[in-house]
Amino acid sequence: MEEVLEAGEGGVVEEEAAALQNSKKLVTRILGGVALLAAVIGSGWYWVESQKVVETDNAFVESRIHSVSSRVPGTVARVLVEDNQFVHKGDLLVTLDERDFAVRLSDARAGLDMARNDTSGDLAQVEAARAELQRTKAQLAQAELDLKRASALVEREVMPREQLDRRSTDREVALAQVREAEQRLKKAQAALGLAGAGRQGAREAKQLAQVEEGALNLSYTRVYAPADGYVTRKSVEVGNRVQAGQALLAVVPLSEAWITANLKESQLGQVRAGQKVQIRVDAYPGRTFTGTVTSIMSGTGAAFSLLPPENATGNYVKVVQRVPVKIAIDRSSDPEHLLRVGMSVVPSIQVPRSSTAIVRDLLHLS
Repeated sequence: MEEVLEAGEGGVVEEEAAALQNSKKLVTRILGGVALLAAVIGSGWYWVESQKVVETDNAFVESRIHSVSSRVPGTVARVLVEDNQFVHKGDLLVTLDERDFAVRLSDARAGLDMARNDTSGDLAQVEAARAELQRTKAQLAQAELDLKRASALVEREVMPREQLDRRSTDREVALAQVREAEQRLKKAQAALGLAGAGRQGAREAKQLAQVEEGALNLSYTRVYAPADGYVTRKSVEVGNRVQAGQALLAVVPLSEAWITANLKESQLGQVRAGQKVQIRVDAYPGRTFTGTVTSIMSGTGAAFSLLPPENATGNYVKVVQRVPVKIAIDRSSDPEHLLRVGMSVVPSIQVPRSSTAIVRDLLHLS
C-alpha cells in the first residue's frame, strides 16, 4: 500500500517538473523572440538614421597659404619671427641690407636734379633759336623788299642789272638762313620734348620714374606679413643671400581654414550647399566640431589631375569617382584654432531625408 502511494506521488512530481520545464522553454522562446524583434527594429532604425547622414573618412583640413618672398635680391639683415609664431597683417617679418638700394636712390635723385638743370638749359636754347629765327625772317623780309625796289629801278634803267643780281643773291642767302634757323629751333624743341610725339619734360619724367623705382626697391627691403596667421616653412636666416622671388616663409591663416571632403559620386544625390555638418577629428577623439557645406566642385578630382584619365582608349574599367565638397568650419566650434592644415577628419553631412522617403525608396528598389 505504501509502495503504491509512493509511486503515485513520484508521478505527480515528474509531471510538475515537466510542466515547469515547458514553462521555462516558453519564457525563453518569448524572450528570444522579443530580443530578435528588438534587434530587427533597432537595426532598421539605425539603418534608416544612417541614410540621413553622408559620411566619409577621405577628408582633410585645408587653408590658404600665403607664400612670403623677397621682391628684390639682397642680404638678410634681420629675421624677426620664429616658426609657428602668430603674426598680424602688416607685421615686419624680415629686413634686407638696404645700403645698396639707398645709394641707387641717391644716384637717381641726383640724376633728377641734373635733368631739371638740363631742362632749363634746353629751354633757354629754344628761346635763343626762336629769336634767331625771328632775326633771319626780318633779314629775309628786308632782302625781298630790296629786291623789289632794285627790280623797279632796273626797269627804269636807273640801276645797273648787276645790283639787281646782288639783291637777288642777298634774298637767297636770307632764305637759307631762315631755313637753317628753323632747323635749329626744331632741334632745340626736340631736345626739350616740344616737337614730334614727345612732351615737355620727358627727360625729367624719365629720371623721376627712376627715383620712384629706387624708392620702391628700397621699401622692398622690408618684408611684411600679408595676413593674420601662423608662420611656417621658415627657411630664411640672418646673412642669407636671397634672390627676387625666393620664398622666405609662409603665413597660414587658420581662421580661414575649411574642410575638403572627397565624397563618392554615389553619395552626392542629397548633398546641397547650406547643409549642417558634424566633424570628428582623429587628433581630438571625443570632441565634435561643426560646419556647413558651402560648395561642390564642378568636376571630379580625377578630371583636374595632372594626367586625367582617357576612358576612350584601351579597356574600360568603371571606377567610382570622388567629387571634392568644401565645408566651412564654424568658428564658434573651434575658437582655439585646433584644426591644423592637413589633419584627417570625418565629416557627417546631415541630409534632409524623412524616414518615410527612405523606406519608400527602399521598397521601390526592392
